[in-house]
Amino acid sequence: MGKHVSSEFKPLQIAVLTVSDTRTRENDTSGAYLVEQLQEAGHRLADRLIVTDDKYRLRAVVSAWVSEPPAQVILITGGTGFTGRDNTPEAIRPLLDREVDGFGELFRQISWQEIGTSTLQSRALAGFANGVLICCLPGSTGACRTAWEQILLPQLDSRQGPCNFVAHLRSVEA
Repeated sequence: MGKHVSSEFKPLQIAVLTVSDTRTRENDTSGAYLVEQLQEAGHRLADRLIVTDDKYRLRAVVSAWVSEPPAQVILITGGTGFTGRDNTPEAIRPLLDREVDGFGELFRQISWQEIGTSTLQSRALAGFANGVLICCLPGSTGACRTAWEQILLPQLDSRQGPCNFVAHLRSVEA
């Protein structure tokens, strides 16, 4: 086995952040989907919030999660399009120590099969900040499903080879 692969599953602490001016816990299907899937996969929900499309508020919430455990992964849904209120990439990019360039590229490649050229309007991105993986996903439940099933589920599994993101995450107490 490669150095980034473990023989046993390691549950991660994952926070979910929905970025929206209109979503509430009652109608946040994307956030609910991510919470359900991460728990079904054996991971733990570190926190879940909904914030408005304000890059400074978004940056403040993510900075707090990055600076203090328990979050090892932050999944952000929403704010990755091109409207005037879509500020997630601008809010998150300055916080990143290292960007995962292939994440957005792979997400758009996979999405091409589902939505064709509309995938160009996704500014999905990911990177690491203080040992925390931050993934910025579009706000639709379908896009979150695509990202979770095709990219995140395998890459957040310590048994995935030849490598996965788990080895790069900070350690936290369970």
